[in-house]
Amino acid sequence: MSSLISWILYQNTLLFYFINNGLDNSFFDFLMPAITNFGSFIAMGIICVVLYIFGGENTRKVALLGLAALLVANVAVYFLKFIVAEPRPFNVLPHVDLLVSESEIYSFPSGHSASSFAVMMVIGLKYRLHIKGKAYRLLYPLLAFAALIAFSRVYIGVHYPLDVVFGAIVGILSAILVIYIGWDETIVNRISKISIKASFINLIRGKQSSKDKQS
Repeated sequence: MSSLISWILYQNTLLFYFINNGLDNSFFDFLMPAITNFGSFIAMGIICVVLYIFGGENTRKVALLGLAALLVANVAVYFLKFIVAEPRPFNVLPHVDLLVSESEIYSFPSGHSASSFAVMMVIGLKYRLHIKGKAYRLLYPLLAFAALIAFSRVYIGVHYPLDVVFGAIVGILSAILVIYIGWDETIVNRISKISIKASFINLIRGKQSSKDKQS
């Protein structure tokens, strides 16, 4: 059993070097540090908030579940990081091409991967894009985008491949759990009926009408 684990960890390191060093090129050096920012907790949270503000009732429901999945995934990642306590590859391996600054010391699992897969999975499963009377699910393109974010974490030198794989699993399971528990919950349905955009527009109109009356 120990020899199997050692072999897996060895392959994990080899694959890390292949992605981080072997695929090194100027285009990826520019693209991947930018792509990786989309997987942060804040970026994924902003995506959900934007969907809530500008979407209809069903879209707001998707946004709420996306936020819930994001929180569940990050709580799970937080505890796993401190339980496993795996150091970042650039802290223990030589010749790592580190493209960003990283202050967090623990590597397993990847929080960016968990966040992106959690939110993209919820949106992909429950949101439909309507074009010319037809509704399209975006599951596969969104999961591909999340996978690109996960790949970027290895390329920029802050995670091993197994970190992002398990981060993706955490994100997907968090999304499925939240959808299963919350899709028909009364509290989600009630909150999703609140339109921030409509409330803001009504507020502006109310202020404008009061000014017209005063004039």
